[in-house]
Amino acid sequence: MIPVTPIVTNRPSELATDISERLTTAIREHLLSAFAPDNTKSLRLFSAPEAAELLGVSGQFMRKVHGEGTLPEPQEIRAGRRYYTARDIWNARQILEQTSRKKGRYLPGRRDGDKLQVWQLMNFKGGSSKSTTTIHLAHFLALQGYKVLAVDLDPQGSLTSMCGISPEIEFDGLTVYDAIRYDDPVPFADTIVETYFPGLSLAPSRLLLSEFETESAVNSSPDQPFFTRIRSALAQVEDQYDVVLMDSPPQLGFLTISGMAAATSLIVPLTPSMLDVSSTAQFLELAGAYMGVIEEAGAELQYDHFKFLITRDEPTDVPSQQLTSFMRALFQDRVMGATALKSTAISDATMLKQSIYEVVKSEMTRATYDRAKNSMDAVGKEVEAMIHQSWGRN
Repeated sequence: MIPVTPIVTNRPSELATDISERLTTAIREHLLSAFAPDNTKSLRLFSAPEAAELLGVSGQFMRKVHGEGTLPEPQEIRAGRRYYTARDIWNARQILEQTSRKKGRYLPGRRDGDKLQVWQLMNFKGGSSKSTTTIHLAHFLALQGYKVLAVDLDPQGSLTSMCGISPEIEFDGLTVYDAIRYDDPVPFADTIVETYFPGLSLAPSRLLLSEFETESAVNSSPDQPFFTRIRSALAQVEDQYDVVLMDSPPQLGFLTISGMAAATSLIVPLTPSMLDVSSTAQFLELAGAYMGVIEEAGAELQYDHFKFLITRDEPTDVPSQQLTSFMRALFQDRVMGATALKSTAISDATMLKQSIYEVVKSEMTRATYDRAKNSMDAVGKEVEAMIHQSWGRN
């Protein structure tokens, strides 16, 4: 327990500092206890039926390849039942791909000629579930066998926290800022870290990234325009990943615009409320104006997909459904067919800095879990289909 002492000052500056220090200490102690003893997250085990579903095969096929010795037995076997780590499943994909007659059957990522997919999630309305959607997409695609790079462009570092690195607890590693700063940037590869989630790498963020906004106002020039910084960084590691997912800050600043200039597709998460729709309209008006400015400055903006994603969807809420129908009628197929449901399962998981894919199913009501996971699966599958469309596979 943290000892509680009364706040004795009335000066706003001292009061704010005191509150900040208390919160920082409390958060630090909470995270240290949550990630103790080595301050790292780990991923749950997957049952045999889950592993078979992820690989797109039957349980009988799994038993067959284990029996033949094609796949090694997982280390965890309880009462005759196999339990797989995510690494076991990832390794199984590599092995089965080599024996498959159909190329890409188990490793559906890029082939010769396929361009790197760079998806940016952006909106300057807080609470639109940008970070939650980004981490769910990252985990979904990694579990499907894609090599995913998550890039956290938000100085608050929410995505970084979800990936197992806590900006609240200072870490010594490099961040996105170190690769895109104007003064002596480091190679982007030096900032990227492997996560506990096989197939998913992270370019982390922390508060220092906000300096990019100030520096860009001073240092951006025709010789080194700000909107090329992220694109140039990604070009350094382009051949190592299938998909890049960028989580933007809730504002339309230099970071978001630089991400827009690097993206090949955009997703605008949107909650179905009139305030959020109005805010998003203003956001896109500004975004359009800025896009025009950077195009005139020499940027080439071309998006394979520009989609709205309805988040925090409540099927039983009549006003929100009416607004969703309004958006679909107005923008038609620019609104994704799948929606991210408002779910206690996802909310509870997010509080623990997890996605629904990390939650142990038995720890919550089956119907609640299935409803949440099916929702995020549908979003992930629709994005996956759009990625394949960009690669000319549909």
